[in-house]
Amino acid sequence: MLKNTVAYKNQRKKFILIEGVTETGEKFRPSDWAERMCGCLASFTNRRMTYSPQLRPMIDQESRNKCLVLDPKLKKTNPDIFDCIMKFAGENRLKIHPFYSESEETS
Repeated sequence: MLKNTVAYKNQRKKFILIEGVTETGEKFRPSDWAERMCGCLASFTNRRMTYSPQLRPMIDQESRNKCLVLDPKLKKTNPDIFDCIMKFAGENRLKIHPFYSESEETS
């Protein structure tokens, strides 16, 4: 059975994806940059770190590059962190793309 295209499109959630690759194609270092950035909103419960759903690391399945996934809501809930991350991406000339997910889970 075919999905209703309009309904399916409306179910997808838009995120901002910052890829760990520069505009010139070089891999960004250090290799744990995405995890470091996500640590600013992570919580620790029972000696386990949990990333915020608004800011999480991800590995692109095709390119195998480290990425950072930002929920646009972060701009309202934590504007200073959002601005800092976007400034970091710009200064380091990291690739920024829209990213769509069918659910809240992005990794």
